[in-house]
Parts: sequence; structure tokens; C-alpha cells
Amino acid sequence: MSRPVGEGRFGSLLSGVAVALGCVLFLGGFAWAAVIYKPYTVPTDSMAPTIGKDDRVLAQRIDGDEVRRGDVVVFQDAVWGAMPMVKRVVGVGGDKVVCCDKQGRLSVDGKALDEPYLEKKDQASLTGFTTTVPKGRLFLMGDHRSDSLDSRVHLTDSGHGAVPRSAVSARVDATAWPLGSFGMLERPRTFEALPGGVSQQGPLRLMVIAVVSGAVLILAGAAYGPIARRRRAGAARREEPRGTVTARG
Repeated sequence: MSRPVGEGRFGSLLSGVAVALGCVLFLGGFAWAAVIYKPYTVPTDSMAPTIGKDDRVLAQRIDGDEVRRGDVVVFQDAVWGAMPMVKRVVGVGGDKVVCCDKQGRLSVDGKALDEPYLEKKDQASLTGFTTTVPKGRLFLMGDHRSDSLDSRVHLTDSGHGAVPRSAVSARVDATAWPLGSFGMLERPRTFEALPGGVSQQGPLRLMVIAVVSGAVLILAGAAYGPIARRRRAGAARREEPRGTVTARG
């Protein structure tokens, strides 16, 4: 028997709704990401292994006041150069940053930091230093400490190597390219016990879920029509009367 007309219409309606909802999620996810995030290319390996040379990252547009210790930020400061740079925040205004203890670790306000994101062969710093970060500023270091020109190089500047919070334009949430290095940047737990804790993850995961869900709904809704027609054609062939064969005696 053929399928009821109402059932076919209901299926078509669901298919249309799925495609429409999928388009909203898919396009909305991309539009949301375009407003909140900006792509950057990291030109050096100073943030290796977290971010490699020429990696493409996605950074959430934020205000400098939102930055916390452990964040990987995009900033631009005339003292450092004319190009945007990417470094990790290890100290904020008022912090006393010291390196290194007997285990070669960096300490902030007397708390020794275990830094799992460092290049394995690196220690916290090849040169020792002690500095107090001025209010409203950030002390920044690369994860590849032996190959990073960072706040340590600028310790004799008026800002004691720290940059103003206002110099920060974005916080890196993920590595997007190459595909082999794609992934979210987790907030390092080593800074959680310090005042202010660590920052919350941005909405990138929700955006990815929206885009992927939208794509699935679009494909599923678009596939309904051909599948339904094929099923109806198969049912029609099965219902065709078979010819009779007359036996001769």
C-alpha cells in the first residue's frame, strides 16, 4: 500500500523545518564568531609548543580589564614594536614576579608556578630577575622561554617590562590552523590559587556546536526528499500486479 498523503506532507514539513533551523544555526554560528573572534597568524615560535610558528589562532575580542594570569593575549605596544604580538600573562599589577627558585621555577607573590605549557627543554627563564608589576600593567612571557623576546627584555624600561592593559585587544581561545594543531587553549590551573583566579573560556565551543549542528540538520533535511521519493518508487514497484502464466496441458 502507498503511504498516506498526510504522512508525506508531514515529512516534507519536518524536512523544511530542519533545513531552516540548520541554516539559522550554521549561518548564525559563523556570524556570531565573526563578531566575537578575530584570526591572527603567529609569526614566530616564541609561544611553542602551545602555538607554533605561522599557526593561525582565533582570539576573542576583549577589554584589557578582563585579562587574568595565564591568558594568552594579543597586544600591541609601541615600545615592543609596530606589529601585534602574542604572549602569556604571568603577572598583573601589584604582583612580585621572581625567577628562579632552586627548581628553576617562576614565582608570583611567593607562589612557585608549575608551568606545564613550557617547551620541555626550557626552564622558567635562562636569566634570573625580580620585578614588581606596576598597577594597570601586565607582565608577559612566551612559552618558549629560551626563544622569546618578552617582558624580560624590557625590564629597564619605564614600565619595568610590563605593558598597559589597554594594549591588549584579544585573548587566544584556540588554534585553528594547521588542522593538525587545531584545538582549544585551556586555562592553566597553576594560576587558580592566586587572587582573581583564571578567566573563563570564551563562547567558541558553543559556536562550533551551533555550526556543526546546523550542518547536520541541513544535510538531514535536504536528504529527506530523495530518500522519500526512492522509498515511494520502491513501494510502487512492489504493488504492481504481476502477470499470470497459463499452464498448457
